[in-house]
Amino acid sequence: MYVCSEIIILLLACNFYVFVSTQDSSCCHHAAELSQCREACDQLATIRSESRLKHLLQRLPSYCPESMNELWICINSTLPGASRKSEGWVGLGCCELAISPECRRECKLASSKNDITKICKTDTEKPLYSCITKNEMGSLCCSYAGRHTNCREYCQAIFRTDSSPTATQINAVKDYCQSISPQLIGCVVNYTKSYPIRSPIDSLYCCDRAEEPHCQTACKRILRTMNTEHEIIEGLIAECGSQPLPQDPLWQCFLGSAHPPTKSDPETSPTAKMDCAKLHCCSKANTSLCRDMCQEISTNWGTQTWQEFDQLCEYNPVETDLITCLADVREPCQLGCKDLTYCTNFNNRPTELFRSCNIQSDQGALNDFRLWSNGTIKMPFMNIPVLDIRKCRPDMWKAVACVLQIKPCYSKSRGSVICKSDCVDILTQCGDFKRFHGDQTPEVICDLLSPTDDPERCIPLQRYLTPSPFENIIEEVIHPCNPNPCPSNYLCEVNRKGCHQGQDCLPYFCVPGCKLGEASEFLVPVDARIQVPLRNGQAGCYEVCTCGQTGRLENCAEMPCIDTAKTCTVDGQRMNHGTSFRMDCYPCSCFAGETICSTRQCLTEDTSDEDRLLFTGLPCGCADQFVPVCARNGRTYPSACVARCVGFQDNQFEFGSCHSTDPCSPNPCQKNQRCIPKRRVCLTDIADYPCQQYECVSRPAGCDHTHLDPVCDTDNVEHTNLCLLYQRGKTLAYMGHCQDSCRRPKAVCGHNGETYNTVCEAFSERVAVDYQGRCHAVGVVSEYTSDSGCNAVPCPPLSTEGCNPVTPPGACCPLCAGMLQILWNKEQMNAFAKLNRNQPVTVRDVLKILRLHISVPQCDIFGYLSIDSEIIILIIPVDLQPTPLQIEACSKEAEKIDSLINSGSPTLASHVPLSAFLTSEIKVSTISSAGSPSATPLSPYLCLLLILLLLGYTVSPWDT
Repeated sequence: MYVCSEIIILLLACNFYVFVSTQDSSCCHHAAELSQCREACDQLATIRSESRLKHLLQRLPSYCPESMNELWICINSTLPGASRKSEGWVGLGCCELAISPECRRECKLASSKNDITKICKTDTEKPLYSCITKNEMGSLCCSYAGRHTNCREYCQAIFRTDSSPTATQINAVKDYCQSISPQLIGCVVNYTKSYPIRSPIDSLYCCDRAEEPHCQTACKRILRTMNTEHEIIEGLIAECGSQPLPQDPLWQCFLGSAHPPTKSDPETSPTAKMDCAKLHCCSKANTSLCRDMCQEISTNWGTQTWQEFDQLCEYNPVETDLITCLADVREPCQLGCKDLTYCTNFNNRPTELFRSCNIQSDQGALNDFRLWSNGTIKMPFMNIPVLDIRKCRPDMWKAVACVLQIKPCYSKSRGSVICKSDCVDILTQCGDFKRFHGDQTPEVICDLLSPTDDPERCIPLQRYLTPSPFENIIEEVIHPCNPNPCPSNYLCEVNRKGCHQGQDCLPYFCVPGCKLGEASEFLVPVDARIQVPLRNGQAGCYEVCTCGQTGRLENCAEMPCIDTAKTCTVDGQRMNHGTSFRMDCYPCSCFAGETICSTRQCLTEDTSDEDRLLFTGLPCGCADQFVPVCARNGRTYPSACVARCVGFQDNQFEFGSCHSTDPCSPNPCQKNQRCIPKRRVCLTDIADYPCQQYECVSRPAGCDHTHLDPVCDTDNVEHTNLCLLYQRGKTLAYMGHCQDSCRRPKAVCGHNGETYNTVCEAFSERVAVDYQGRCHAVGVVSEYTSDSGCNAVPCPPLSTEGCNPVTPPGACCPLCAGMLQILWNKEQMNAFAKLNRNQPVTVRDVLKILRLHISVPQCDIFGYLSIDSEIIILIIPVDLQPTPLQIEACSKEAEKIDSLINSGSPTLASHVPLSAFLTSEIKVSTISSAGSPSATPLSPYLCLLLILLLLGYTVSPWDT
């Protein structure tokens, strides 16, 4: 009988707890000479978190090398199969190309190519080994690009894991990188001398267009194993049972991609050289010169204009917004850094943001240091002569090289610039003044390179002259998608759903995506709706497209143009389009000449004493009584007074909470259909886009049993997905795994003022719980308020001792989390709804997209519409007792998203409906040093709990 490998790991983990606690000297003492290994071994006895335990077991070989024979003999005799690869292996993104399941599984567990040769034969797994070779060559070749981001970007496009390089890509590298690194050119030429040719796996994306799942699987196997077009066509006909008809989507795609490029092919089409993600950034340029060059290089990829752009714009202090935006597109900021061999002081930093923590950048920093050792630092616009840096402050120079390559990025500027004082200091000590030209001095040079000492906008080198302070606190926070383990054209998503029994259970999914233009490397997931600028470059003109199953943007429709030239006048000052500001205590934004402000309740200096006495903190001074009404937008408001104040007419709300009414009574559906409640809160006009709270469904004829999105019915029976639940005629209780704690109703109050039968039901709607019991009070929505009904609410204890919590607007109880309050544009939401077949935009739509940007499994996202009509986002630790580091990670995730919203970064702004966000305000939880909890051994009960988790009996934080 086959047993899930994940359950084995957990059973072994529990045995290891007992083993380490009682027989520590028999294994961990073998690691005494390597402190990092000994610490990892010892930590297995103290970890309380299921996610940390599981991941540390998988990562143990990266701390304890295989050369430590005695240790591994001892561990393997106790924990057979516990070893796991390091995430830094360059072959990781290739494992999906393995043909046999055994090889694919072995590849994901390997730490080097040698580890897979017994299972993965070179003669039968050619796509896999070809991909690994590409990755190895790419790591070497592209590291010669140094800190020239554009050159490295062109180079990396050559070594995509799932297709052959095109002529455009090869020529772009030759044209652009020739003057930067002859070594890179030579390396790339050696690799590409047999290209451009087409490989069968270049057409893998066509398989997804087959209608039947078995045909999709067979198609991928055929393209990976057969070489000639005749063999492939015969194989597809035999497996898929259909003739190559041009109207069949599979054959249409496959036969079209198999022919040489024509005028209509992507290689020569007008969009072949477009990069819509970069084109988003061009409007942020402050000079017409840089704006024009940005538009040229974004619509004609591979031109020599990049070199001129580097010289004139890259270090222009007035173009910081443009440069930061382009950096977001190329290398978005991600939490965590590990597995570096040269820039080792950057390792073990799980709550810091970096743009480029990977093997190529690590090698690039080493190459930079070697080049600088020749006595000259070559910049796009100047050369800086230096003394022998191998003798003059080598530790500082190494830190400089690593900062510029690994690129730490901070919440406010997200730039990777060293601080001016460090720059002046190192050049004063190590600059070769005899070779300085004209008026060159350390101060003059650093004014251009590092113009600030603001700790929020520059990187102090002192931070990276010593190892991370968290070196001994490992695996509390993991980063399964950093570095990206997926093949090219696939996005990495954190696995929050679990796995089918018998399948490899990894902490991530690889999902197919689309690039924003043929020349772009910026990916968005399939079925996503994306806003891209029009090719003509006219400011404020966009179209909304869908990422299709073919891997390309399709079904595009133009949006009404936005007049970005219009300004807003505030207190006699003119504000440009996109500028955020405050009027009194209200957050505001200027949008095409219109001033849009929050209606948040607050007191100002001009508020009279009488008004202060009457101030309740609720809209229109409404009393803080909780007599709920359900408005047509699906939101429960605490009283009719509040509903009227935010704009609803009396005929647009009903007394009682939204969840207390049954939208299927009376039944609005046809006889052959079933009415299913579909609770949602809409962000669009209810008159034009009705916020229907139900849907009529027919019993599905067939469901995809392989699609995993677990749901629980009202009989506490779990189903693989919603389709199967409906097919079996069951009623949905909540999304997610069935949980014993939610078997019986136990009312809880959500942050949105809605009462839920169980905590599972609240989480299913992505609403976090405020307190136990039915909702009976409305909390503060202002920093200033009188006594409220919350005084009688018994709040649960904070999840972590010493946490400085936040209290969401309208809630009663504080919690440890990162919180965003987002101001948004309703007209934009309406425009998106109109383009999407008049379907309303909901809070759930926003949360679904934002959740993809939460890269740490120890954090999850919840949210609701406040009674002041702001979107409230909460990023909350999900472990039973989160550590201070996990709380900090969730706060950092909130800071990352807040920064992307306020800068209008394409990382978020290209997604519909997130592109309607105007500005964000953030509050985050911190931990006082006295509140750090000490680790305690895992109890036998929790050991059993962990096993149940992986058997599918998922347990909520309230179960214990």
